[in-house]
Amino acid sequence: MIAYVAKRVASWAALVFIATNLAFFLATAFLDPRSNYAARRPPLPEDVVDTTLRTYNLNDKTPLLERWWNWLSGILFHWDWGSTPVGVSVNDQVSFRIWTSVQLVAGATVIATALGIALGVYTALRQYKLADRAWQLVSIAMINVPVAVAGLAVVLIGIAINQQAGDTIFYVSGSSSIDVHGFWPVVRDRAAHLVLPTITLVVVQYAGLHFLQRTLLLDNINSDFVRTARAKGLTRGKAVRRHALRTAIIPVAVGVAFAVPAVFTGAVITETIFGWEGMGRYFVTSIASNDVYGAVAVAAFGAMATAVGAILADVVVVYLDPRVRISRGGSS
Repeated sequence: MIAYVAKRVASWAALVFIATNLAFFLATAFLDPRSNYAARRPPLPEDVVDTTLRTYNLNDKTPLLERWWNWLSGILFHWDWGSTPVGVSVNDQVSFRIWTSVQLVAGATVIATALGIALGVYTALRQYKLADRAWQLVSIAMINVPVAVAGLAVVLIGIAINQQAGDTIFYVSGSSSIDVHGFWPVVRDRAAHLVLPTITLVVVQYAGLHFLQRTLLLDNINSDFVRTARAKGLTRGKAVRRHALRTAIIPVAVGVAFAVPAVFTGAVITETIFGWEGMGRYFVTSIASNDVYGAVAVAAFGAMATAVGAILADVVVVYLDPRVRISRGGSS
């Protein structure tokens, strides 16, 4: 098993390396840092622009392979991901934004996954009953609500609660307040900023998991191993949760593991509505500002997150399915 995991890590590391380098060549081809200086008034002399871009390894007059090696060697030997066209360190930008995104996405993903799976089990056990139809109606409505609409609705609800309480219970903008010190004051402040965007992400994520888990569980409820468990004296609910769910939850867990990277870089609408400077918003602004190395860093982060998700998916499958555990354990 250890050999299998090591082999998977090595293969994904190679894929991340290839994807990151491919992102560099694509970003270099489609983004033009020189255009950032074209609108300056008064216009800068061309030699000044050349010198500035050369300082940041962004001068298009420098051979492409030379720029690529300067960028790659900076990462390999100094872990320096380069600078923006105005000289801001990409390392500083990404390190701040990764932590911001983790705060937002991690909690929302855990809550949405738990809620989706729980509703899937609950409604599958009550197929075609009132509770099943009612939750299906709610989830259908939620899955069709655009993220922007859900976010604005949550903002209005938060403002209404604040007005009703006569105090700021929930913040509708930013990830933290200024001049908040002490462990518990900081925790309370971050929680107050997190609640509304987390609710928004949960609302738009859980419904798909609800329907997927319900469908997969219904496919396994009448399986032979569930009937055998019931024949041994287990109630229908216990037999489903202990046996059918263990099999039916595998595709859901794998899907969540692979979806996490997309949530990190795809939460741009939620981050924009609530003023969070996360990875999704940075990806959009880096492209808009012709920030070659910023865009490449976000692509590399997405590739790395995908690799981690794939490895976690393997671990989940091995943990939940004894057949896979035996097969892979024997092959190691």
